[in-house]
Amino acid sequence: MITKHIKLVLLTALISLSACSSDDDNSADNLTGTNDLTLEFDNGFNGDDLLLGASTFTNSNGEVLTINRFNYLVSNFVLIDKEGNEYVYPKDDSYFVISEENDLTEVKLTNIPAGEYVSVRFGLGVDQEKYQQGAEGQNDVFLKTAEDNEMMWSWQAGYKFLNFEGSFTSATVTEATNFQIHMGSHGTALDNYREVEITMPTTALVSATLSPVVHLAVDANKILDGEHKIILSEAPVVMVDAVKSPQIAENASQMFRVDHVHNGENIDH
Repeated sequence: MITKHIKLVLLTALISLSACSSDDDNSADNLTGTNDLTLEFDNGFNGDDLLLGASTFTNSNGEVLTINRFNYLVSNFVLIDKEGNEYVYPKDDSYFVISEENDLTEVKLTNIPAGEYVSVRFGLGVDQEKYQQGAEGQNDVFLKTAEDNEMMWSWQAGYKFLNFEGSFTSATVTEATNFQIHMGSHGTALDNYREVEITMPTTALVSATLSPVVHLAVDANKILDGEHKIILSEAPVVMVDAVKSPQIAENASQMFRVDHVHNGENIDH
């Protein structure tokens, strides 16, 4: 009986050691190398899919919108791990256009150091430091992509950080009327660049064999119907506006959240 008891204890100990070993194999200490981390921007409107030109959406202002364009610029990505360490993505490569109409909804960050990342920080728009470098200081690919996607007024006037267009009706505007919301910085006097930091609901694991995909849910409704109420019936076109442009920038900075994370071994998600 004693012999059987000793065998049972030894077997239990071996199982326990095996489980600990398995856990250790998946720990942060064993995440090595580098790999890609992809951010997928899933654009919607107040919980519904954003279908350009095909659906109508009603906001709390009582306005019914048909959206034809939803483009914006994201930049200056920083990944933060569970210890609070920050990995700053190379600045010259950290500017991207998101365009629903042209199916540009993915940002791929390459050569990310292995780690367990719990949050992401990025900019909405282009920061003053980058813009002040002049046309010759911009990333040529980004500059051309911005031009091709209607995200510039001109080089002198600068980038449009947000290009949100369509038509609407309301209680006071009964015939469909076009709206245009173009938000960006205007020189150094009106800086509408904003930073966004979002916590991930699931840790994004990066290693030589693990390349996560982070899905962000983006709510276009926040642009007009956020902390600040922007009434299209009062002003259907907002471009250079010292009062409303900063309000739109603040609203738009609140339209992002991480919905879910896919952790996988170098596969498409």
